[in-house]
Amino acid sequence: MPIATVNPADGETLKTYEAMGEEELERRLQLAEATFRTYRTMPFPERARLLNRAADLLDENQRDIGRVMTLEMGKPVKQARAEAAKCATAMRWYARHAEGLLADELPAASDVEDSGASRVLVRYRPLGPVLAVMPWNFPLWQVIRFAAPALMAGNVGLLKHASNVPQTALYLEDLFHRAGFTEGCFQTLLIGSGAVDEILRDERVKAATLTGSEPAGRAVAATAGEMIKKTVLELGGSDPFVVMPSADLERAARVAVTARVQNNGQSCIAAKRFIVHTDVYDDFARLFTDGMKALKVGDPLDEDTEVGPLATEQGRADLEELVDDARRSGATVLCGGRRPDGPGWYYPPTVLADIGREMRVHREEAFGPVATLYRAADLEEALLIANDSPFGLSSNVWTRDEAEADRFAQDLQAGGVFVNGMTASHPAFPFGGVKRSGYGRELSGHGIREFCNITTVWHGA
Repeated sequence: MPIATVNPADGETLKTYEAMGEEELERRLQLAEATFRTYRTMPFPERARLLNRAADLLDENQRDIGRVMTLEMGKPVKQARAEAAKCATAMRWYARHAEGLLADELPAASDVEDSGASRVLVRYRPLGPVLAVMPWNFPLWQVIRFAAPALMAGNVGLLKHASNVPQTALYLEDLFHRAGFTEGCFQTLLIGSGAVDEILRDERVKAATLTGSEPAGRAVAATAGEMIKKTVLELGGSDPFVVMPSADLERAARVAVTARVQNNGQSCIAAKRFIVHTDVYDDFARLFTDGMKALKVGDPLDEDTEVGPLATEQGRADLEELVDDARRSGATVLCGGRRPDGPGWYYPPTVLADIGREMRVHREEAFGPVATLYRAADLEEALLIANDSPFGLSSNVWTRDEAEADRFAQDLQAGGVFVNGMTASHPAFPFGGVKRSGYGRELSGHGIREFCNITTVWHGA
């Protein structure tokens, strides 16, 4: 895939870039290693000052970088600006909390005495250069939720961003440089995916984090395993959205529409499988389908647009194949389901019902504005359908019955359970999945400690 900005709204190539050569990559790896040796000793208050400055600059650049993101991957421009604002919030959160999250821990006095020590502490130390392989769907947020904690922990970052968002990738490097971080603290590597393996094998790179597809995750995990390097993987998701009879149906349906089409439906944590109790299925299906039909699809730079084009032509083709397979296998198309005429990689908000286990869309992630509706006879069947997926990123449950909510929270196979609300990431709470959705956690104290050497310091009596 060429490293280029291609406008998804019309298919026009706006800017292309040459991949970095071996000499430039070597220079940057040397720089990362050298910078880490000094940056790791920088006091927390100074790191926080720099990160807060980056947040301020991002706020100032919100409109410009929002437009760049929209031109590169097609998200509605209002959502792009909101993404930039969210990134600034996360940077300030880590600037404020990192020192406390990584403070030395003192074990219980009785355990210290039992070990024969005079004192023991647990210390969090940075690992070194961390390679981040990031996707195009949230081109700022995916990077910042790695970069903010990594930099505050004393690590340095090497970003291999998706090849279709090069301008956003270069903006991020420039942002940290303008904020006052030393050049080697955060570097963007303009390289193709084929170069990742060699970089990950380099002894100077100490760990890796990847958000992306299953095949990409497997490749990075395999190399990291061979090299015995720590990884965090956030892969696909096919999140269930369960609606029980006690739910506020109108509110649930409104949120369901947003949960499915946020970011043009191209979100790992977007609700994708809507599992509805039979007692309220017909009413919910009507409300939800009407809401999907009413969405405004159009130019993502238009302030009123709610759904823009898919980011890539291949992405639309993949989505079409899933819908066509479901239709051939007996699914009912309640709305959408056909690509529109005209330029750009648009696909209409689509609702499929009567889903069978033999359909690809039942097992595979629909990365676009396509929802699948399931009817469940009771709570037990709802759980069976929800967990009948290779993915386990997040989940949504709509019920006003506390016992039901507790049961779903206990038995849903997912990294998050959101009750009467839409799945969202927040810097204070851990984020990640189980099963084929990956392992490890981002955000919160859990995320900042993923790339730390957790060191026991033991002093004899």
